[in-house]
Amino acid sequence: MKIKYRKHLPLRFVLNILLILIEVALVMTLVVMITIRNRYSLIAEAITQLVVAVVIIAGNDNPDYKVPWLFFVLIVPVFGFMFYFMFYSRKLSPTQRRKLRNLDVASGILTDSTDANRLQKESLTAYSQALMLKRLAQTHIYTDTAVTYFPLGDTLIPAMIEDLKKAEKFIFLEYFIIQDGKLWRSILEVLQQKVQQGVYVCVIYDDIGCMRTLPGHYFRKLRKMGINCVTFSRLRAQANNKFNNRSHRKITVIDGRVGYTGGVNLADEYINVRRRFGHWKDVGVRLEGSAVNELTRLFLADYGINASKDEGHIAEFYNKEEFPACDGFVVPFGDGPKPVYDKNVAKLAIINMLGQAKHHVYMTSPYLIMDSELTQAIETAALRGVDVRIITPHIPDKKLVFTMTRSYYPRLIEAGVKIYEYTPGFIHAKTYLADGDTAIVGTVNLDYRSLVHHFENAVWLYRVPAIADMEKDFLATQEKSQLVDKSIAALRLPGRFVRAIVKIFAPLL
Repeated sequence: MKIKYRKHLPLRFVLNILLILIEVALVMTLVVMITIRNRYSLIAEAITQLVVAVVIIAGNDNPDYKVPWLFFVLIVPVFGFMFYFMFYSRKLSPTQRRKLRNLDVASGILTDSTDANRLQKESLTAYSQALMLKRLAQTHIYTDTAVTYFPLGDTLIPAMIEDLKKAEKFIFLEYFIIQDGKLWRSILEVLQQKVQQGVYVCVIYDDIGCMRTLPGHYFRKLRKMGINCVTFSRLRAQANNKFNNRSHRKITVIDGRVGYTGGVNLADEYINVRRRFGHWKDVGVRLEGSAVNELTRLFLADYGINASKDEGHIAEFYNKEEFPACDGFVVPFGDGPKPVYDKNVAKLAIINMLGQAKHHVYMTSPYLIMDSELTQAIETAALRGVDVRIITPHIPDKKLVFTMTRSYYPRLIEAGVKIYEYTPGFIHAKTYLADGDTAIVGTVNLDYRSLVHHFENAVWLYRVPAIADMEKDFLATQEKSQLVDKSIAALRLPGRFVRAIVKIFAPLL
């Protein structure tokens, strides 16, 4: 049966966006009227503008993020600092923070002191990377978790469905995009069967991520099937920055013992049933062991801050059984806005990996829109002789973002970085490999959306056998990609000017 892929734009989204625009317009109009009628308003405006500029400059944010806001505040009178007051903050909403404080999602995590000591004795370099993740993301080190690497969504999804069929206690699914199609219908059929068997099933999908792929109240349909479902950061008519913090995570947890993550969303292009931008290259990993508890923890936190009521039985979802020892070390971790994460966890993990690499670093990402710190880390690694290679798409999904990605090519190539474009289509994989023994795989792209705004998750691996499969897959993908030179990103003067302007505002894209 041929599947019709409907593009949804639910009325709820249209109305909420219109109300937000009206709210912004009303606030701006009120401020302008006050400014016009009050003779002291110009002084107050100048003082406010100066104070906001000082606050931005003195803040702890990355300088690249400060530049576009300073531009707005100093160049655009009144409207600049009003936009700052409404949209600058990247923290959770007060309601979400209150819910988070009431959750005890770490109560079922076991101690990892023995595994940490073992890693410290084996490699101080690897231990320092794992220790940073432990401190920044409140995660743990595991040596009892088997890792299986999938080089395509085409192979990952069938394996995941087979594991879903074996569920006995509970199933958790959290995805940025879910779309009605062959893939989702296959999973939904299993979920309905499991609900009938008494299995507890929970689903989280991102509200804006699914804005054009699902009906506006699709969660109600799932609830009628017996599936507990919440939308992540549901769009409401509020002029604030809450809508910016999306859940870009891809998490499947089955009975607390098997977990999946990676770049694969639950839509048909991810398994190449539907062709949108040529061949869709994506990857993921299957975890089996105690490390899955970390995926459980991330899911429960996201569910808790978005659910209308407390589930109240968090501890029972953690798996306390003993698993056999496996080769290597596994550290799942999350990333996201404050106050959940005080630092940009994924960015620092990648910079740390680049700084400690001795021989080579191989990376795949659909986008390259990075701040100066990460760009310099990649440059520095290449300049000190590390073989740095990056694979990006040749067929873009977003033309503006593709232009921005290519704008980074000349600088990186000049430093000695080898950049390849995946000629068969679109590469959506997010993998970072160093020296054949260390890797990060998950949902993290090399762009501001991923590294600053979104809730993300990934898995850090050291001396895990699956790393050899990842490296083999990277080299096979490289064979299908074209090596890029500076000329491919060359633009005439008008194009360079437009790109420079867009680059200033890249942190807000």
